[in-house]
Amino acid sequence: MTIRVLLADDQAMVRGGLRLILEDQPDISVVAEAADGVDAVAQARRLRPDVCLVDIRMPRLDGLQVTRALAGPGVADPLRVVVVTTFDLDEYVYGALRGGAAGFLLKDAGPALLVEAVRAAYQGDALVSPSVTVRLLRHLTPPAPPPDEHRPALSEREVEVVREIARGRTNLEIGAELFISLSTVKSHVSAVQTKLGLRNRTEIAVWAWEHRIVD
Repeated sequence: MTIRVLLADDQAMVRGGLRLILEDQPDISVVAEAADGVDAVAQARRLRPDVCLVDIRMPRLDGLQVTRALAGPGVADPLRVVVVTTFDLDEYVYGALRGGAAGFLLKDAGPALLVEAVRAAYQGDALVSPSVTVRLLRHLTPPAPPPDEHRPALSEREVEVVREIARGRTNLEIGAELFISLSTVKSHVSAVQTKLGLRNRTEIAVWAWEHRIVD
């Protein structure tokens, strides 16, 4: 199956470079390009690509606004958005993840990680770039967690799974670490999302860091 990708970046050379990297893969096809945020949202809603790669700084609507419009909490049928940026800033990664992004990638991460990011987002897998996202999440100062009585009741195993997700582990890695099957990991992830009212693994990771589940 071919993964259909939309590229949104205000620099034509960047879009061209991303297209070359992605279309060199047999399972990825770039179906649209956008030079500003408004066009990105319009094309994404019309074409429904599997993954949207969105730059942070764009005219008319920036990448965070585009992310919220396509994948935010109020979106009934959210798309998978990966934010790609030059700017290694805490507020950007936090805003992107809270806005519903499926990942956060720096432009200098290299072609291999770019391809991995697209495939991971398509599969609904872990944080796209643990070496970047987890590090940035560590720098955030989380608010004080609510009292325990107000925290959703997660089982001990579910807490372990949440902790591993927040550390950037994939389902396979979690299964190996906790000595459980892949299907069991997926069941725990689904249960956690239902209990916490979260829609994806990225939101689980943010919740874990905010509630100090991870040291």
